[in-house]
This record gives sequence, C-alpha cells and structure tokens, in this order.
Amino acid sequence: MTGIIPIDKPAGITSFGAVARMRKILNMKKIGHAGTLDPMATGVLPILVGSATRFLDFLPCKDKRYTAIIKLGFTTDTLDTTGEIITHTDAHITRPELDEAVNCFIGKISQIPPMYSAVQKDGVRMYELARKGVEVEREARKIEIYKARVLEFDESAQEFTLDVSCSAGTYIRTLADDIGKKLGCGACLAGLRRTEGSGFTLESCYSFEEVAEYAAENHLEKRIISIEDALMAYPAVYVSEKQAVRFSNGGELDLIRLKGKYENGLYRIFDPEEVFLGLGEADTDSGLMRARKVNSNLSGSPSPQIRI
Repeated sequence: MTGIIPIDKPAGITSFGAVARMRKILNMKKIGHAGTLDPMATGVLPILVGSATRFLDFLPCKDKRYTAIIKLGFTTDTLDTTGEIITHTDAHITRPELDEAVNCFIGKISQIPPMYSAVQKDGVRMYELARKGVEVEREARKIEIYKARVLEFDESAQEFTLDVSCSAGTYIRTLADDIGKKLGCGACLAGLRRTEGSGFTLESCYSFEEVAEYAAENHLEKRIISIEDALMAYPAVYVSEKQAVRFSNGGELDLIRLKGKYENGLYRIFDPEEVFLGLGEADTDSGLMRARKVNSNLSGSPSPQIRI
C-alpha cells in the first residue's frame, strides 16, 4: 500500500503518536506524516504510507490554515493554556483594538520559534531544553501571514477566534503571544484546529476509526490518495521503455529526446504503461532531466552513464 491518507488528528496525541497508531491499524512500519501538530491541536495531518514517504519534501503546497482560540490577559511558559501561567492581567480590549492589532501581523514578518518546539539547537530539540528549565536564544525566522481574520470575539471573556492562513514554519502559539504583546495585555493559545495543510482540507480527512473500518473491509486502497495525484502540481512526462529503465535506476534523460518544451523545475515521470516512476528535474542549461526522487518500488541497479 502506497499513498497518502489525510487524518483528522484528535487532541491528546502527538503527530508521532498518530503515526504509531496508523502503523498498528495498517500493520505497516513505513509510515510518516507531513506537518507536525501539537498534542492539543486537532485537524489535518497527512499520513504518508509506504514509498510515498520518500516524497514528503516534494509535496507542492506547504501552506497551512488554522482556526485558533486565543485568550487575552494571560501568558504562559508554553504560549498556550497547557503551560504554567507567567502573568495574568485584567484585560479590557475592545473589538476595534483587537482588529487593529491582528492586522499588524498580516504579510511577511519575523517570528521567533517558541522554546516548546521541535526546532533544534546544537542537535537538541528546544522542548527538551525547555522541560529542563533551560532557555536559549533563538533566531527569528521569516514567515508570512496571508490572512488573519477575527471570526468571533467574546469581549466579556476576553477570548477570540482567529482564522489564519500562513506559510510553513508559522507558529500560531507565537502569533497569539505577539498579538498579546501588541495589545499590552498578554495572550495565549487556548485551542487550535488545522483546517488546511499540504493541499488537504478537513473535508478530505478520515478519523482513525474510519481508517480501521476501511482497512478491515479491504476498502482502504480505494480511498488512499496516490502520490502521483498528490504531486499533480508538477507536469507529467511520459517516457519510452528504455528511458523508463534508465530513469528508474537514477539515470539522466536527454531533454531533446523527450520531445516537447521544458522549463527548469520538477516533473512527474511515467512509463508507457502510465506507471509513476518518480520526480525528475529539468535543467535547460545542461539539456538533461535528472532523477530527483525515484519510486523505490521500481528502482534497481544503476545503469551506465549514457544519455537516452
């Protein structure tokens, strides 16, 4: 079984825990995920099965969308309500003040990753240092907030719901904290649901129970998304039998012999039987289509370094 199964991750488990659960349901070891979610977060978590794990870094859409619940007047060590409270103020923020503050973060901004994150410092995960009470300096990262809109605001409770579309690497916990700093009252994340991620939406996701049911009934393969479909943003190229053998062994192909017009970039490569061979990268300067990532189920021994 090879492909992608988008899961609606429940709260209370890590992304690694979700992978472990899928391994048990499918009785497979080769399983990974795209886009880490904190244990408190729910929503879209693409699970890659079999040789699809090889193409994780090539999923064309890295952007994410979230619905976040943010509490004003509190700051915590984890930047969310699972942590220890650091400060508590009696906030009296109005809707116009909130909208103005949120709008300040739309666009390309710098963001400092939280200590409770999987970012590494000298080979050690930040959250491991944080659990020991160690705080280290972190470098700011460039991210982009495409859209941030307040959906609801409970002024009496000083709590609001935010719809956020953002680039990969954005920490919504940090965004909540930064909004609180901008307002001068502090804020922390109280709930998070990923509604879109890696090109998938909540509507395309399954629960663990549904996956287990489909697997038991041998209907899961009909619902799994093929890796070639997940990579559909890349144009398709169909090669001859000889070219297919060479490409599957990691060999380069001559762009002239492939026919057609090519620009620098990635392409999905198929054999004459429309079997997905992997991703090739066209280099117009050298005139070659190089094998960037080959479907491991089809690879064999290296072929001679000749152009076909």
